[in-house]
Amino acid sequence: MMEGLENRNFNTALPKFEIVYWADIMYDKPLEVSETNADSPYFMDEKYEKGIQSVLAEDHSLRKKTVDFLGRQLNRIFLNEDFSLNYSFITDTLVRKYFRDLEIYYSENNAPGDISGRKAKDLIRERLAQVLEKHKNNNIMLICHSMGSIIAFDVLTFLAPHINIHTFVTIGSPLGLPIIVSKIAAEQKQMNAIENHMVTPPGILKNWYNFADIQDSVALDYKLADNFSKNSNGVKPVDFLVKNDYEINGIPNHHKAYGYLRAPEFSNLLNEFILAERLNLKEKVVRQTVRVADYLKNIFIKN
Repeated sequence: MMEGLENRNFNTALPKFEIVYWADIMYDKPLEVSETNADSPYFMDEKYEKGIQSVLAEDHSLRKKTVDFLGRQLNRIFLNEDFSLNYSFITDTLVRKYFRDLEIYYSENNAPGDISGRKAKDLIRERLAQVLEKHKNNNIMLICHSMGSIIAFDVLTFLAPHINIHTFVTIGSPLGLPIIVSKIAAEQKQMNAIENHMVTPPGILKNWYNFADIQDSVALDYKLADNFSKNSNGVKPVDFLVKNDYEINGIPNHHKAYGYLRAPEFSNLLNEFILAERLNLKEKVVRQTVRVADYLKNIFIKN
């Protein structure tokens, strides 16, 4: 994020920032930046590297048409009108093979290595809910990547709908995929909160921005505005197609968070949020000064 702000020549520093870490619920230890053995399970093969400033624009108009067509067909084939899933054996196989973290998240089994007998989904959600609760009196910009966007959506919908989020940002999100939509709908039915459409979480007050690279296969159905309707605050997703420029050793990864977080479109919105918070702080100081002045004035008049 700091790299993106610097690239745009924004003289803004990040506000109070906190990462919600939940990988330890699924794994015994994190990947090690210092690990040099490529065969080690803790080897990090996609480290952070600064982007290349001279990236040439590419024409993806044909791919965009193809992706848009596939998105429509996936929903038509796999989703029923009540958002139940057709051909679940296909989607379950794909999740099991390519999205191990997601399989654990949706599993009815206990969290790996957890002796409390609780599901990974519940432990992960609680961790995010606790952080949001801690900052609930502040304006919150919640930024979520990939599976993190699913977790955040679930928390804001099912666990903590009372917590207000000023700006919700999803990057590289699979929220539009049929299997994810069906999981959300199934949980709504379990909670007797049946909807005939997907709705933006109630606590999102001002904005929901969704960023996707047209070459990001995880965010294949990138038009979240087509999948989620407005909440009571009139907020629904605003979709941005951006260039995710992350690559390492000449190999691109259009899903990597680093590239999204330094994309110019994201940096512009982040800068606007930071500046708005500064302005609000000044306004608070002015209002407090006026209140103190009025209070002192009343004392002097009474005396």
